[in-house]
Amino acid sequence: MFQRLRRRISGTTVIMWLIGIAILAVVFWGTTATLSSGKYAGTQWMDLLVYGIAQGGIYALIALGYTLVYGVLRMINFAHSEVFMSGPYIGYYVAVALDRAGLLNRQPVLSLAVVILVAMSVSTTIAVLLERIAYRPLRRAPRLVPLITAIGASYFLSYAFLGLFGSDLKGYPEIQALKGTWNIMGIEMLRPQAVVIVAAVVMLAGLYFFVQRTKTGKAMQAVSEDKDCAALMGINVDRIIVITFAVGGALAGAAGVFYALLFKQVKFNMGFFPGIKAFTSAVLGGIGNVTGAMLGGMFLGIAESLFPNLVLDGLGIPAPYQLKDALAFILLVLVLIFRPTGILGERLAVKKA
Repeated sequence: MFQRLRRRISGTTVIMWLIGIAILAVVFWGTTATLSSGKYAGTQWMDLLVYGIAQGGIYALIALGYTLVYGVLRMINFAHSEVFMSGPYIGYYVAVALDRAGLLNRQPVLSLAVVILVAMSVSTTIAVLLERIAYRPLRRAPRLVPLITAIGASYFLSYAFLGLFGSDLKGYPEIQALKGTWNIMGIEMLRPQAVVIVAAVVMLAGLYFFVQRTKTGKAMQAVSEDKDCAALMGINVDRIIVITFAVGGALAGAAGVFYALLFKQVKFNMGFFPGIKAFTSAVLGGIGNVTGAMLGGMFLGIAESLFPNLVLDGLGIPAPYQLKDALAFILLVLVLIFRPTGILGERLAVKKA
């Protein structure tokens, strides 16, 4: 019995568990010290939570692009961060044009809808072109080939926007209707945060309904299970894959506008960190799992917002929020140690893995 146990538990496994336990101990220590100090009031924690939910909604929308593509093609589309960047970048010029025409503040709802639709259209177009030009010819190639192609496409798009539009930051024009706060169920929320949260929840719910309830969504699930078998059942596999890229691109474009509403600016390389965070969210939730990507995005957004003050402040670190990116990846390590398949992930068969 002991020999069997020794064969199952290697030295590497023991070390990984010890590292995980040490990290959990540090988190518990920092959290206890912060809460016992009473440094932050309840309203401050609530503000951080609301911001985290808004940020998590953006991560979830981007993460769905990664997880949908992985679900049908078993590849990581590392150019998705540039798909996310392209929509709000072009949307910036539409917003400026509407602002100069006086429509942005006279008709804020209509103007914002136009900007979001333009951003979604641009991101969808780029995502579909990526699939058609860069990925479809390599569909039967070894897995490393499309991965390298995705990285190359990411750099190409990033530097194409740099060459066409320059490297300077571009500030989104202010929308007067989104200044100030709203009191929602007794909680004071900045208006951009409230808009982002509501819009993200509606889009996430719409995608879940699309995947689970529609004929096309069920066809996507069939292609994800077995492309060849799905083709024999009469499903147009190429069409479903294009739809998958289009849906992921549209969600990324909308997420880009929401990101611009929160941070007020766009840049040619703005997709890098949100893209990495969204990929982390997809892994946290279970790569290839739609619901997992949603939960992973929300979890990471809330953790990024709360944990620097909650954990690092109690450890005596002078500028805890500067380390929020590192903390996000520590959470990823913890999940990969204790549940490598993610929160809702399942162990894949050898054929899919």
